[in-house]
Amino acid sequence: MNVTQEFDTIAAIATPLGTGGVGVIRISGEKSFDIAKKIFTGKIAPARISHGQIKDNEIILDEVIVLTFKNPHSFTGEDVIEIQCHGGVNVVRNILDLVLKSGARMAERGEFTKRAFLNKKLDLSQAEAVADLIHAQTRNFAIQSAKNLSGFLAQKIGDIKKQLFDVLSKITAGIDFPDEVEEPDYDYLISEFENAKNEIEKILSCAKSSDIMRQGIKVAIVGEPNVGKSSLFNKLLNTERAIVTDIAGTTRDVIKETLDMGLAVTLIDTAGIRATNEKVEEIGIEYSKQTADEADLILYLFDAQKGFEDNEIYELIKNKNHIKIAAKSDLPHKKTDAIEVSSITGEGIDLIKDKIKELNTTDTEFVTNKRQEDCLRNCSNYLENALSAAKRNELQDLISIDLKSALLSLDEITGEVITDEILNNIFDNFCIGK
Repeated sequence: MNVTQEFDTIAAIATPLGTGGVGVIRISGEKSFDIAKKIFTGKIAPARISHGQIKDNEIILDEVIVLTFKNPHSFTGEDVIEIQCHGGVNVVRNILDLVLKSGARMAERGEFTKRAFLNKKLDLSQAEAVADLIHAQTRNFAIQSAKNLSGFLAQKIGDIKKQLFDVLSKITAGIDFPDEVEEPDYDYLISEFENAKNEIEKILSCAKSSDIMRQGIKVAIVGEPNVGKSSLFNKLLNTERAIVTDIAGTTRDVIKETLDMGLAVTLIDTAGIRATNEKVEEIGIEYSKQTADEADLILYLFDAQKGFEDNEIYELIKNKNHIKIAAKSDLPHKKTDAIEVSSITGEGIDLIKDKIKELNTTDTEFVTNKRQEDCLRNCSNYLENALSAAKRNELQDLISIDLKSALLSLDEITGEVITDEILNNIFDNFCIGK
């Protein structure tokens, strides 16, 4: 995007396309109010909600509500108009086309949020939280993302930056004004560096939980044909998603559905693994083996009547995280150490769900993404260098070099220091209209 484009008036549909009660077209930029006055029959004034019609010359496109936000009191920090119309696909498209024809250009991905960042309405960690909030697959992740949007992570980073900046200020004063200010004591430097490093490591300790919360886990149901995998799949979903018959080999492909169990669980029903000459089934079995290899947890099913066997299938998965499940436990069978499950009576279903939930390590104070974690690790490494140097009583102007680098790493998290390439990469992952 060039400099001229950054000051264009932009517009986009801010709600998902489809049939719905309400659709929203958002306009941001210095021409927003002028465009609205051209096409809206009601009164346009700052901080006003107005009712009227959108007209293309004499053609009425819809009856709408218009919300006005005068800069800097808007999401983007610019003049913003939001047109709330009826949610039909053609209605919102017709109004957007008219807005574009009247002087706006189509917004790029994430451009509204990018302008909010550039106009200092949000820092970069809050802007990234917007994307997390939109794409959150679970209630917990949405709540954590909302915390970051409110500035929770930014506040913590700000506290660490203030601590380190105070140390740097004392070092700089001692170097620049040696006759008036003494250099800080090395024990003081060691204590401050250790405290800051511990705070950073505390955030980084949540990194694995953050990844699980954001991406979820994959749980594959694996076993021989006709052992009850699809029945268990349906029972865990509480819906008839997979075809269930007495015919072995019914499932030919992997079937996936996502459950909210506090974290996003992608449940995968796989084709029964057996020797076969049937080409389509053979392909499905290869998919099953690949799915099992990539899964975070495997539910290994065997027929309770036949009992558990350390067979070829179990050899494939025994070294992975797995749960042994004796299926069809409503029929006469021998006792085993496996979880007994019946898709007819529901026995064992809640226990399996509890076992899956045990993988939920997402009770975490901080939620971070890969970019933020890299910045934090860089900061920690620079602080380790400064700490080691302080323990050796090295020259404090040399220590200050690593300290400045540590501060720059933290500045990258909140966006005080950022490259255009990183900035574009972040907002290119947003949807248009946000």
